Amino acid sequence: MSDHVYKITEIVGSSEKSIEDAIKTAISRASETLRNLRWFEVMQIRGHIGDDGVHHYQVTLKVGFTLGA
Repeated sequence: MSDHVYKITEIVGSSEKSIEDAIKTAISRASETLRNLRWFEVMQIRGHIGDDGVHHYQVTLKVGFTLGA
């Protein structure tokens, strides 16, 4: 097994559907520019409330990726 060195960055995803969709949106977009994504950690969950309930979900994530050799 190889030893790994990880870089950590923070990203924010949003969705009008759900918290899970906000996470998937953030990871999907991050994978377009970051290689070797390995894990994520939800740091914060927020939302916007309108007259008829929740309108928007927002999540802050830490994502870890391995540095290339």
